Amino acid sequence: MALSTPQPPAGANRKSVPHVLFEKGKITREQGADIMGRMKSAPGSSVDEVLLTMGISDVDITQAKAEIAGVPFVDLVKSAPSEEAKSLVPDDLQSRLRATPLMIEGNTLVVAMDDPKNFHTVDDLKMRTKMEIRAVMAAPSQLEAFKNGKPVGGMALNGNGANGHANGNGSAEAVVDLDAAPTAPEVWEKYDEDVAGMLGGLAPVEQIEDPNSKKKKKVEVVSEEDAASAGTVLGAESVAGDQTLAEEAPIIRIVNTVLLYALKDGASDIHVEPQQKGVRIRYRIDGVLHEQMKIPQYVLAPLISRIKIMSEMNIAERRIPQDGRIKLTMQGKEYDMRVNTCPTVWGEKVVMRILDKSSVMLGLDKIGLYPDHQAELLDIATQPNGMLYVCGPTGSGKTTTLYSLLNVVSTIEKNVSTVEDPVEYQLPGLTQVQVNRKAGLTFSTALRAFLRQDPDIIMVGEIRDLETAEIAVQASLTGHFVLSTIHTNDAPSTATRLGDMGVEPFLISASLTGALAQRLARTICKNCKEEYNPPREILMRFGFDPLRNPEQKFWHGRGCEVCKQTGFKGRTGLYELMRVNEEIQELIVRRAPVNELKDAARSNGMRTLQEDGFQKCKDGHTTVEEVMRVVFTGGH
Repeated sequence: MALSTPQPPAGANRKSVPHVLFEKGKITREQGADIMGRMKSAPGSSVDEVLLTMGISDVDITQAKAEIAGVPFVDLVKSAPSEEAKSLVPDDLQSRLRATPLMIEGNTLVVAMDDPKNFHTVDDLKMRTKMEIRAVMAAPSQLEAFKNGKPVGGMALNGNGANGHANGNGSAEAVVDLDAAPTAPEVWEKYDEDVAGMLGGLAPVEQIEDPNSKKKKKVEVVSEEDAASAGTVLGAESVAGDQTLAEEAPIIRIVNTVLLYALKDGASDIHVEPQQKGVRIRYRIDGVLHEQMKIPQYVLAPLISRIKIMSEMNIAERRIPQDGRIKLTMQGKEYDMRVNTCPTVWGEKVVMRILDKSSVMLGLDKIGLYPDHQAELLDIATQPNGMLYVCGPTGSGKTTTLYSLLNVVSTIEKNVSTVEDPVEYQLPGLTQVQVNRKAGLTFSTALRAFLRQDPDIIMVGEIRDLETAEIAVQASLTGHFVLSTIHTNDAPSTATRLGDMGVEPFLISASLTGALAQRLARTICKNCKEEYNPPREILMRFGFDPLRNPEQKFWHGRGCEVCKQTGFKGRTGLYELMRVNEEIQELIVRRAPVNELKDAARSNGMRTLQEDGFQKCKDGHTTVEEVMRVVFTGGH
């Protein structure tokens, strides 16, 4: 197999793909002018897309790119890979890395790739084969054919990027089937090529703008009819839909479909998870993950690129995690999405957290607080100074509780300031500050600034370190009311956790006015709610004997289409509110263990999470099994 390594011509950095194609006689001067005209009339198109629609093969396009980059090019029609080389890299890895081993030269494996300068892929192959890797460039359509086990010679790529399969008459006919059609990476990754002076004698034109550089502040997800149209790319029945959507790229329709159904189903998170075979998409609904769909592995790269474009991330960076944000609208309702990417062995995983502003504006009477809890919590929060902590693990509704509380206490007479990481919801009437560690804006620096801003109420997103804790305590002792969150299993552990951080016990005792621990439990679906008898051994764990209380009824969900056969629809909070009195203050000062604090709080009227949850079971809001799932831990 002969591989030639072209030397970059003089001034290669000023040449474009059309320029090289013109020099090789692949396109005429008139076609060059036509290329520029098409790109000016459709600024969202890349040079590659325009060339493909003009009938230029991606083999010629790739060869031109190889010459510009100064890397070897191989035509896989003329140079078949050796079986010995192919056996060194498993098929699934070849598919994931979009790389085909060609031959072995001593301790070097020659590998055909669509991007030989992808050092991440080269490193993966080097680790797997324990050999040096020499990367050469090959056309994406030929690489895709080898991956699918198809003969390269009988395959062509039409202008729309679909596979052309030879029919009985020897001509190629387009087969638009996303489950089978290869996806050329250049269709999704836009090249910012300087076409000034290309094709020699043509008049210079302005540089084509990269559409990826245009920041999209809001994405419109229109309706369920759009999703029906988009369903064709997922193998669903074709439905006539919005003409505009039908003309969009398939990958845009896939992403719109994923987002639309997540919002429609009330999901809080979307997980896009690459696997060895295919890509799994799961939604977290009511705190539990459900698998929604699977899509082919080759769709992963353009899918991730599309999400990165929407969330204003760097689409070229795939080696490190990234964070972004998407603003979108569905049927007139606005949503915010926090997006995070993380590289895995099978590709980048994406998790999108859906932030619905209406969910944090429910009010204290809508989040599952019993009237006595609600009254006592408001009494604590309206104190002129002190600290109130909301405790619980990630995803237990702490932010919703804090915002619901702030919505009540934030009046025209109060100056309310918050520092958060990040600011998940923008609320009117509040001064909200977002942590920016790169710029030096941390929880502690923001808190110091707040103390010079004449605050009445301060909300700190989370107490994470001693410095922040001490400033928050000092703020509460100097006439301010401070709200914050802390990761503890129950309310009495709050004082212990602050002590473990290094805050002096007498400061904790003087500043802490209350702690609210909480969890979220799924509520029974009202459409299929029915009576049932829970197992006696489970009830006994709550200290309840059904044989002695036969009149007590319990309910669960049978499962129906409304709740997708889960028996649950929506969630409610389970709460444990500890109010600090003189007895508890004395225990905190002498560093009493958590058990003593808990006993004192219960004698002062505190209901534990288990007791509050079981009361909601008796009231028909949830099931004993669900309360056990979210509340009971080892030893409790």
